[in-house]
Amino acid sequence: METREVAITIKCGNFHPPLSKCQERRSENGLIHVWNLKTHRVDTALDGHGRRSVYCVETMGGRDRLLSPTVALVPVHLFSVKVQVLELPSKTSVCTLKPEMGAKLGMPMCLKLWQLSCGSQPLLLAGYEDGSVVLWSVTMGKVLSQLVCHQEPVMSLDFDSEKAKGISGSSEKVLCIWSLNEQQNLQVDKTHELVNAGISGIAIRPDKRILATAGWDHRIRIFGWKKLKPLAVLDYHTATVHCVSFSDHRSAPERLLAAGSRDHRISVWSVYTQT
Repeated sequence: METREVAITIKCGNFHPPLSKCQERRSENGLIHVWNLKTHRVDTALDGHGRRSVYCVETMGGRDRLLSPTVALVPVHLFSVKVQVLELPSKTSVCTLKPEMGAKLGMPMCLKLWQLSCGSQPLLLAGYEDGSVVLWSVTMGKVLSQLVCHQEPVMSLDFDSEKAKGISGSSEKVLCIWSLNEQQNLQVDKTHELVNAGISGIAIRPDKRILATAGWDHRIRIFGWKKLKPLAVLDYHTATVHCVSFSDHRSAPERLLAAGSRDHRISVWSVYTQT
């Protein structure tokens, strides 16, 4: 296993084509930075949130569409949470996804944008502060299904569209594995107990063989995706690991795993690259 580091404060991240780049955001000022992994320098910084914190970023398909959650505060004890879908590079608003009046979902903590097949309507999975995972139709702008997975806020999730199966984590000592049936209803399949509580990030590798978790215990853990068999513990960071992201290289030896931590470092790993 190999690792490289870059000093930066990071809360969430995502690989972005061309494959030599990793996209991430800086929590203090709300900027989204695009890092070049060849030069170890920032290529560009995006400011679309008025210097307010950005909790997560997500891209889909050709990466010409970016999702980010926007929090609008309203008078005392009540705040409205929206997820805005933008077209890039025009930054044109496609739609705004807003829970129905009276829904007590809280803030959207994590997002996963996906499609069943090329040309089908985009769907969004969002993890909320109340412990729910919600399936949104981006085209219709409405909720298709809602599932309470955790007793604490959903800090991270990922979804395997081929198996119609997802996984989520929170501050609890469990991972929740859930699935989407043909009627587009979410249902809990099982839970997996962890060694230590607190998961900030989850990522399933594009080949669907392994997944990685970002832990509050400073560690990155690798599991087999089929049975959630523990495979490795990457002990490098000295503070909470906030996020993990796999590159989508088609060639196995080139596949990378990036992790961002509160210790101001991004580590880049080569793990389980054998075919």
